[in-house]
Amino acid sequence: MIAGRKSHGYASHEHNAGCLLLAKCLNESGLPVEVVVYQNGWPKEADALDGAATIVIFSDGGGGHPINPHLDEVEKLMNNGVGLACLHYGVEVPKGRSGDCLKAWTGGYFETFWSVNPHWKGEFKEFPKHPVSSGVKPFFMDDEWYYHMRFIDDMKGVTPILSAVPPDSTRQRGDGAHSGNPTVRARKGMAEHVGWVVQRGDGGRGFGFTGGHWHWSWASDSFRTVVLNGIVWTAGLDVPGSGVPSKRPTLDELKANQDYEPRGDFDYGKVEKLIEEWNK
Repeated sequence: MIAGRKSHGYASHEHNAGCLLLAKCLNESGLPVEVVVYQNGWPKEADALDGAATIVIFSDGGGGHPINPHLDEVEKLMNNGVGLACLHYGVEVPKGRSGDCLKAWTGGYFETFWSVNPHWKGEFKEFPKHPVSSGVKPFFMDDEWYYHMRFIDDMKGVTPILSAVPPDSTRQRGDGAHSGNPTVRARKGMAEHVGWVVQRGDGGRGFGFTGGHWHWSWASDSFRTVVLNGIVWTAGLDVPGSGVPSKRPTLDELKANQDYEPRGDFDYGKVEKLIEEWNK
């Protein structure tokens, strides 16, 4: 797992804390996995990715995406069937070679002036019959769910895992690199895919997941399970029929390893109430 550098502020875009928490879940799952987390950007060790079954990137994206200077290195791994999973802002890279690569490797990516990044409440009620959906029950999450990805032509090999209809208000923003465009506005009332997988022709697997803005969201059992499932699936392993098992993180576990300190008046009681609501 490659965790990006410090980003937005307390409890948001917590790449290091998020990767450490997900790695703990996976390493304690009982599955035959060994997860190593490289913090604060691309690993400095030249052999860090040797022998990897899959690579997970949770980081800021765009021109600062950590994969951009390493496309040749990653391409060799992808050609050998290594998996790739990208989370939240990690699904966005510049249009051109980076975009073409990420689209081929994970099935789709956030393309500027095509995709959008509003905050909205996604409600997920139905799921495809796919290993990554295993054990995932209907859930909702208020998140920065990016949508309208640039997918592989005709969705070849791509299976949407999480889809929902965004509020029309999210389509009414003006034109911009991340805000809106005529195509997005013309799709009012239509479902958008915010989590997906691809079975690549080289034998490798990819997973894209646009949620993950808020660190507390990992305490939603279905939200967390679908991501753990996606990671395990991209590693070429069988996902258990009830999903990858994991303990719901405690509030103390969620507080741990974050890059920023909270304001003195931070309301943890509100977080606890949200966690209860998510898991009813």
